[in-house]
Parts: sequence; C-alpha cells; structure tokens
Amino acid sequence: MWFPTSTRTRATTTPRASSPEDAAAEAAGAEEPRAEKIRIAGLSLWYGEARALAGVDLSIRERSVTALIGPSGCGKSTLLRTINRMNDLVSGVRIEGRVALDGQDIYAPGVEVEILRRRVGMVFQKSNPFPKSVFENVAYGPRIQGVRDRALLEEIVETSLTRAALWEEAKDRLKESALALSGGQQQRLCIARALATNPEVILMDEPASALDPLSTSRIEDLIHDLKERYTIVIVTHNMQQAARVSGRTAFLLNGDLIEEGPTDRIFTNPTRKQTEDYITGRFG
Repeated sequence: MWFPTSTRTRATTTPRASSPEDAAAEAAGAEEPRAEKIRIAGLSLWYGEARALAGVDLSIRERSVTALIGPSGCGKSTLLRTINRMNDLVSGVRIEGRVALDGQDIYAPGVEVEILRRRVGMVFQKSNPFPKSVFENVAYGPRIQGVRDRALLEEIVETSLTRAALWEEAKDRLKESALALSGGQQQRLCIARALATNPEVILMDEPASALDPLSTSRIEDLIHDLKERYTIVIVTHNMQQAARVSGRTAFLLNGDLIEEGPTDRIFTNPTRKQTEDYITGRFG
C-alpha cells in the first residue's frame, strides 16, 4: 500500500561514523555491542516548502533505547515518524534519503506499509485507548491480522498486558471500558496494544509527558524491561528522563542532528557547544 502524497529521492550520503570517544565508551561498557537495527542516512524532509529535517544520519541498535532530544520544533517527532512512515499521512511531504530496517529500505518501491507498521509499533504522547473494553483494545491488532481463535486471543492479551506491566491491575477488568482506567493505566494499555502485534521496534513520542510522577516512573521502569526484547526510540523533552532510560541520545536542533552518542557522554561531556548549551539550559 502506498500513499501518493509522499515522494522521495534516494541519497548517497555516507552515514557518520562513531567518534573515538564513543568507541572507547562502548568498549569500556558492560553490555556487548548490539547489531544495527535501523540505519538513517542523508535523511531530509519537507512539509511543503518548509524543511523539517536536514541530512540526518543515525544508527539505532537492536534491543536498546535511543532518546531523541531537542527544543520544540527541532524535528524530533518528525524523525521518529519517518521510521514507520507515519509522515506518509501528511499531505505535501517530500523525503530525500534512506531509512533502512534490518538493511531493507522502508521507502523502496513495493514495501507494504501496513506490514511495516506491524513491525514498528508506535505509542503517542496522549493515551488514545479505543472506546472498547480493555480486552478488545489489546485484541484489536491481532483481530485485524486475522486471529479469530478465542484461546489464542486470550493468550495474546494476557502476554501483552503482562509485558506492559498492567496484567495484575487489569486482569479482573478485561470486560470494562478502557476509558475507565487511570491515565497511567491507559498509557500502559496503549503500550500493550502496540505489543500485541508482535513488533520489533517501538516508537514512543513523549509517552509520559501528560502523566503524574508515579505513572511516569512506571513507564520508565517498563521501558527498561522492554528493551530486553524490543528496539525502542523515544522522543522526550525531559532530559532527566532521557538520562534515566536511554543508552544513546541524539540531539536535534532546527532539523539538524547536532550530536549523537552514549547518553552518559552526551550529558557529561558533549563535543558540540550547542549540545552543552541545550543541556545546561541556556536555551530550549
């Protein structure tokens, strides 16, 4: 399935290599290196005549958390939405460059966008449960995919709610409306709904920005647990949150990727003055 409002041109830009400092930090780290899951190369995007991204190069590793930070309007959410082609739904979008998932260009002719979005799930800033029961919210995706067996649906719902750290709170409320859940529970339900289609990547666009501190802490704990199974890319304005949940951080400004590297280094020893100014609160 293709969306005619989006056009693209292949770019041959060579992705940026990791800095020697990043390589040293990774070599000293306890975790073994992860394979590359997503490669973004020479990515530029326009909304009509307005350029939102400018030649972005970024590598995202499997089973890790990458945080996208920067001031409002810097292109964080736009970049996030290129990974599952959500920008295709916006009229007048034009893209140049390449986004590859497991080495395959997701913008290449013949790519089925519906299948891509099963592999790359998304959780939005505001929880958006369907006006259905808790059970039917989680079972929605598998039903669309053709799952009809009740026992299998029940297994999928329980597994997804468990992985989203919601099963114990919701197991006796499966027939109740999802709208009766608290805000934090609704956001975890939306995460469970994303997990139910068995994705490989989960995109999170400020998933805790509208939540209270306790619910935010639960979402962050959940992200820590989920990275053992999934590749996670999160947009956040909360730099403390980025520091807590991510292994790597990318800083964007005015559509440019200014700096990317291990989160500890980005926050303690950034190499670019713009990064330091943003992190220390001089702007943004």
